[in-house]
Amino acid sequence: MPRRARRRAGGTARRPGPRSSPRTEIGADGRDYQVRVVAGSGAVKTYRCPGCDHEIRPGVAHVVVWPSDGGDAGVEDRRHWHTPCWQNRATRSPTRRWS
Repeated sequence: MPRRARRRAGGTARRPGPRSSPRTEIGADGRDYQVRVVAGSGAVKTYRCPGCDHEIRPGVAHVVVWPSDGGDAGVEDRRHWHTPCWQNRATRSPTRRWS
């Protein structure tokens, strides 16, 4: 017989894990980017990595990157990258272009 999932005390739903503070890094194009690390427990959706064009599945740690100079528009331009894809961005170009 299958086991039942236990409810958390107080009936609260599970929340995504803590987020890191963004840090500034220089991209392969020479522009400044804000980079935030997302822990595996905080990754709750599926994203597409622009470095390899593969999915980032829920529960997989990764980084979120957006242009520093974009203001509010920069946040709309944020992209979710696999950590190794972002670290090797100088040797790879994005596989997709957004208009």
